[in-house]
Amino acid sequence: MSHAEQPRSDAELAEETEGIVAFWNELSLPGLFDVHTHFMPKKVMDKVWSYFDSAGPLTGSVWPISYRFAEDERLQVIRGFGVRKFTSMIYPHKPSMAAWLNSWGADFAARTPDCLHTATFYPEEGATEYVERALADGARIFKSHIQVGNYSPNDPLLDGVWGAVSDAAVPVVIHCGSGPAPGSHTGPDPIAELLQRFPKLPLIIAHMGMPEYVDFLDLADRYENVRLDTTMAFTDFAEAAAPLPRSELPRLLDLQDRILFGSDYPNIPYPYLHALEAVRRLDLGDDWVRAVCWGNGSALFG
Repeated sequence: MSHAEQPRSDAELAEETEGIVAFWNELSLPGLFDVHTHFMPKKVMDKVWSYFDSAGPLTGSVWPISYRFAEDERLQVIRGFGVRKFTSMIYPHKPSMAAWLNSWGADFAARTPDCLHTATFYPEEGATEYVERALADGARIFKSHIQVGNYSPNDPLLDGVWGAVSDAAVPVVIHCGSGPAPGSHTGPDPIAELLQRFPKLPLIIAHMGMPEYVDFLDLADRYENVRLDTTMAFTDFAEAAAPLPRSELPRLLDLQDRILFGSDYPNIPYPYLHALEAVRRLDLGDDWVRAVCWGNGSALFG
């Protein structure tokens, strides 16, 4: 545990859980749909946490993990919040890792029915085959992390992957914005090029494309299968470094049916409730909040 972090007390968790349940009850929702949560093999999660603990070069700041619990406790907490559906966002940072992560993801989904079966990929020989296998096994969502994987989405080794997920209409949550620090292949231009080649590709732009919000909203305007998730966006933490231009709020309303709530649970440096309050305080109306926090996810994933 990092020196800046204290474990959350049972009392704090109980109070927060009460606040979260009140949030969705007040909106007359059956619960929450969170498209961006991280469950991973333990040794991978431990490495991710140790990266955040060291204020890794991509974060450059202290980043306490708010929900640093064992897997079974993390599941108990998120279910207590009333999150009815969530994901196990897994991603490789090197070759020969994705297929192994996919087998873990399939097993996790089989024993965790409220988790959407999540898979991933990397530009390497055999990627098309293991993605097709994941689709045949029932994968409902994929994660692509351009920044951590340090690869181009237009790498020819991924052409078959994009074709397969596009044909299957299975969404890909893609971290492609340049936040928290730009990578060699981040930003809107590589994604614009990808969408020119695969215009029906069902992408969910993670973190609202932070900090290039405007460019990614433009892509959503242009391509009907492009969505965005709210992960970390609008929170005090994100607004301090990469504020959403207030002039863009009407566009969020226009795209009401294509914005999905995401949290990054458990790897967030603030309470889960704050992410929900950050969505509500945009003041775009209860219908918008209902669509983002439940309706859009349940419509997309059935």
